[in-house]
Amino acid sequence: MAGEGDSEPRKSFKLLGFLDVQSVPCARESVLYGSLGSLVVGLGHFLATSRVRRSCDFAVGGFISTMLGYWFYCRYNLAQQRIRQRMLKEGMKNKMLFEGSYLDPEKKQTGNERSDS
Repeated sequence: MAGEGDSEPRKSFKLLGFLDVQSVPCARESVLYGSLGSLVVGLGHFLATSRVRRSCDFAVGGFISTMLGYWFYCRYNLAQQRIRQRMLKEGMKNKMLFEGSYLDPEKKQTGNERSDS
């Protein structure tokens, strides 16, 4: 009934034959923002100059620049997020490892404990 057909794999959409938009991080958003940028730049240039061919050229340039700009922005943020996750994971591992021991940085050490070590 419901949920029986859910086990089928999702069909992937490949842009230009090699960029799998479903599995590559930031690819879907980059293409969507690029198409929106293309529309805005092309339509804006057409309304300003009434030159169709030149407006299409500007639309293609707007697509490429918006898509690449958002791609780099998104990938940079994704890399920062992964670094923060890795640091947090290691910090949690160290917290579990050193908790309660004399190496615990949160444990207040008195003068007697320092001289015993």
